[in-house]
Amino acid sequence: MKPSPTRRIVVTGGPGAGKTSLIDGLERRGLPRAFEAGRAIIQDQVQTGGTALPWADRKAYARLMLSLDSRVHDHAALLAGPVFFDRGVPDIVGYLRLCGLSIPEDLAAAALTLRYDPLVFIAPPWPEIFTNDAERKQDFAEAVRTHAVMAQVYAELGYTLVDLPRARVEDRVDFVLERIFGLS
Repeated sequence: MKPSPTRRIVVTGGPGAGKTSLIDGLERRGLPRAFEAGRAIIQDQVQTGGTALPWADRKAYARLMLSLDSRVHDHAALLAGPVFFDRGVPDIVGYLRLCGLSIPEDLAAAALTLRYDPLVFIAPPWPEIFTNDAERKQDFAEAVRTHAVMAQVYAELGYTLVDLPRARVEDRVDFVLERIFGLS
């Protein structure tokens, strides 16, 4: 039997909407995942004293995200079946747009060529679960704006957005599995 092709499935939305918790739940069910580049870069830059941070040098931060996201996108081709991404390359476009910064040509090209599954899950802003942490410094109003920008960018790039329900993690996992496989 031939292995199923890779499906790169993105979960996007604003910060603090439960994206990572959902992907953790999918991973507990044995499904592979790709970690969020932005959070990894922030942790690395803080640890090493770097300045490619969203509160210091946003363009350098975006460039590092593109580099890491491109490698992770390529690496996913080694896996069969679905791989769940905590954000994708289009999120970088959305991030720069949200910051009022220009989109570099190579990023715009990457957003068009590094494709994901046509079905993208978007987590709505959810004030009851929103929290800040060492890497997430945005307030809830910015989370709402981020959600809107991500929805716009993914739609412009031809993806079909599926709103995640505001529900327990396991119920969200079942929701995603039902849409991907027709089962939970």
